[in-house]
Amino acid sequence: MHPNAHALVSIEDGPPVALHPGDLVGRLRSAALRVDDPRVSEAHALVSLRAGELQLLALRGVLAVDRQRVTEVVLVDGLHIRVAKDLHLRVHEVHVPIEALAVAVDDAEPQMLIGAAASVVLDPEPGLLPRFEPDAPAHLWSDGFGWRMRWGERVEALEADQVLQVDGHVLRVVTVPLMRGGQEATAIGGQLQPPLRLVANYDTAHIHRQGREPVLFSGIQARILSELVAFGGPTTWEVVAEEIWRDDPVRHHLRRRWDVNLGRLRA
Repeated sequence: MHPNAHALVSIEDGPPVALHPGDLVGRLRSAALRVDDPRVSEAHALVSLRAGELQLLALRGVLAVDRQRVTEVVLVDGLHIRVAKDLHLRVHEVHVPIEALAVAVDDAEPQMLIGAAASVVLDPEPGLLPRFEPDAPAHLWSDGFGWRMRWGERVEALEADQVLQVDGHVLRVVTVPLMRGGQEATAIGGQLQPPLRLVANYDTAHIHRQGREPVLFSGIQARILSELVAFGGPTTWEVVAEEIWRDDPVRHHLRRRWDVNLGRLRA
């Protein structure tokens, strides 16, 4: 039983492997889930924790769900993700706790422990780096069931409400709501704003913001927004343009149409 965020994922009907935020899926021997197949990239995809959900993000490879190519996908029980022709990942179980451990160095904001390892750094400012730094005064790592820390000759399991001393600096171990692991709130002019709500129906698209009149788009501008929503994540302008103007395969024609209509959309 793993108390931290993880997903049990297998290659087809193979044995499931527990994947945590920061773990790689790919052909590398060091990948948490190694897919030993030449059609799979070395670092094919990455597990990430966003807005309280575990997601699989495409890196150098292709992901597809229900025959639709995606750049990221939320991991849920029973999901099948295609990584190559006739080769799928199977999600057996997803576990996301309500809270996660975090570490605050001195008076800094707590930083959530994600991935497989982290390092305490003191220069230029005290804090955590989400990776192993050989010269760091303290190192933290996940053993699959919790977090441990080594500094000097000491090694301890981390628990909430611990207070530790590292080279004269105070480390506080706390718990934070897991939603803090997600994307940052919308910021305009340096101030936090309520989230935007986008309703896209191809022919029309509406952007709603609390306390404001909705903004209405139609025609090509609505189509651009709707196509981006359909992709569900970042993609290249060529992919979207080819969906909108299928009758014009000439690249520089597509680019001109794209720039003109994107300018209108931004205005």
